[in-house]
Amino acid sequence: MTYQDVLRDLADAHGVATQYTASDGELIGVSQDTLIKTLRALGVQLGDDPDEAAAAAQLAAYRDAEATRPLPPCVVTTVGSSPTFNVHVHDGAPAQVRLILEDGSIREAYQEENWSAPLTVAGITWGEATFRLPDDLPLGWHHIELVSGEYRNECALIITPVRLSTTDEYTNSPAAGVMAQMYSVRSADSWGIGDFHDMGQLAEVLATEAGADFLLVNPMHAAEPFPPVEDSPYLPTTRRFTNPIYLRIEDVPEVELLDKDTRADVEELAEELREMNLSGEIIDRNPVFQAKLDVLHELYALPRSAKREQDLQAFVEREGQGLVDFASWCAQRELDQIHTQRAHAIRPSIEELTGFYIWLQLLCDEQLAAAQKRAKDAGMKIGIMADLAVGVHPGGADAHNLAPWLAPEASVGAPPDGYNQQGQDWSQPPWHPVKLAEDGYRAWRNLLTTVLRHSGGIRVDHILGLFRLFWIPRMQSPTTGTYVQFDHEALVGILALEAERAGAVVIGEDLGTFEPWVRDVLASKGVMGTSILWFEATPDGPLPQDQYRVLSLSSINTHDLPPTAGYLAGEHITLRDELGVLTRSAADEDAEDLEWQAKILDSIRETGCFEGTELAHTEFEGLARDKRGEIGELIVSLHQFISGTPSALSCTSLVDMVGDIRSQNQPGTTRDQYPNWCIPLSDGKGRPVLIEDLADNELFQEVAKASRRPQ
Repeated sequence: MTYQDVLRDLADAHGVATQYTASDGELIGVSQDTLIKTLRALGVQLGDDPDEAAAAAQLAAYRDAEATRPLPPCVVTTVGSSPTFNVHVHDGAPAQVRLILEDGSIREAYQEENWSAPLTVAGITWGEATFRLPDDLPLGWHHIELVSGEYRNECALIITPVRLSTTDEYTNSPAAGVMAQMYSVRSADSWGIGDFHDMGQLAEVLATEAGADFLLVNPMHAAEPFPPVEDSPYLPTTRRFTNPIYLRIEDVPEVELLDKDTRADVEELAEELREMNLSGEIIDRNPVFQAKLDVLHELYALPRSAKREQDLQAFVEREGQGLVDFASWCAQRELDQIHTQRAHAIRPSIEELTGFYIWLQLLCDEQLAAAQKRAKDAGMKIGIMADLAVGVHPGGADAHNLAPWLAPEASVGAPPDGYNQQGQDWSQPPWHPVKLAEDGYRAWRNLLTTVLRHSGGIRVDHILGLFRLFWIPRMQSPTTGTYVQFDHEALVGILALEAERAGAVVIGEDLGTFEPWVRDVLASKGVMGTSILWFEATPDGPLPQDQYRVLSLSSINTHDLPPTAGYLAGEHITLRDELGVLTRSAADEDAEDLEWQAKILDSIRETGCFEGTELAHTEFEGLARDKRGEIGELIVSLHQFISGTPSALSCTSLVDMVGDIRSQNQPGTTRDQYPNWCIPLSDGKGRPVLIEDLADNELFQEVAKASRRPQ
């Protein structure tokens, strides 16, 4: 065998792709340099200039480790199944396997024949035995215990649902909802940025005025603990805990303890910040967050009642060490800042600051719960639908606290495609597949449990990452990356388990390059996919309305595309051209896009969705953008088309309901190129729209009517 052959075998053993198919169907070979760096990120001990002998030694070490592992890293299976697994003990030694269920009861695994020959490694001979699980184990988090003489080993045993039951209601009776970037949606009482109170208020308006059954919000994950903070909700410091910038100060119970003068000061501060609600300029999070933190520190210093202290302690007990670790990280960051920027300031203790950040999470939990209650009380079936980002900031709390289960030498991203022709580097460190499994997927479980606690559903951004992720050697171009495989049966199964226990639906954002079987796996689990009007196609043209997937959340656009008014006008091409991220001429891009839009609009016309408008007899093919008629009529008709698909869930962007044109995000750009995630909700002329304005907004009412699902 050549060095390249051995290196490929080593990569295969660790789930590292040596080639992959690009979005255009081209087979991309992965360079030797990328394979070596990716294997190093996984902990494979390859030196600076590895040769065939070094690669062969690591391959042999991997095989020896697998042959001497007492128990698998973890066993994940579905309820009602009876799989086998292998254990390894010293040759001739007894092997007893017990199953310790989460309720404390004990079961036995059944040994089956295994005629594998013993293997000697480092002077010790190992034998292999096979055991089978009973087929009546309950859903939940259990343990497998192996006893062999004096040796005792454990691994996690996780029994997951065959299929999510929460999906069935909406396949039988489809529902509609609205998606919104909550920081951008403000009310008259906001402090310049949308908050948890606004979330509940918006959900109530959408339920009563638009008949919406859910409000899909951007990730509520915490950013940095104090300014300056990251704007992107998709690059958080933690995915488990919540961003206190969304707190409504007036809803914090401790406000009632303030004296009259201090409350007047808080109200004066609030009035200053409320003036920002009337501006269509980009949102600056930093002064808002600092103002809130200043007040929150004042409130935390007030004496708490015995009942309030009990609430806090119960919260800490429920969230466990993960909460303490996160709060401690935040506290240490603040102490470091005080030391660096305010050397002569009075330094609070680490314990005091840790307590403060724990208390902030209690407030977030309470206000999220209140928003969900308000949504459900208004008649929403699902209520608030959470959004789970792909990963975390490389310098954040999770990157620090979860470091043992991450691979920090790699960065998650995406290979080049038609929309992002230079590829994407999201800078986030990926999970380490084996280390995560060896820990029984606790970190994955913990974040899902917390995020789902006050949500009726969850959208998982880039759910394909539960199957494989595109790893880029850190600080290198996305063109040098490759895919690394994950145990999707475990990751998707645990997602289904926690969602089932929370009574939540699951939406997977399954766009991008993937093998067709991936969607089949998700559908078999009751996980809905994502269908975007502009991306749904067949070899013969746009996907017909009646062929949209049933198990899907269908919409016109996403947060990574301009609002529909902007998309129809070609803003996604104009902006990328201005930013210099196109790899071919803007004219060619525009011509191709205009042709595809025309095909979609012509196919929609044939369904009758344009009846009653001037568009009913318009032939869009060959028609210039500025000759296609009233944009508002187009937006309404497109939503009528989506509502008529067989998809279990359909979703309308709030920006479309008010005629906004500005993009919330331009993928692949930085803050100095474009103000991603900082655009306030506005109408087509850039004038801010508040929650109180929605009910009387004519376009809002028309789109809401068009978006209602046929009964």
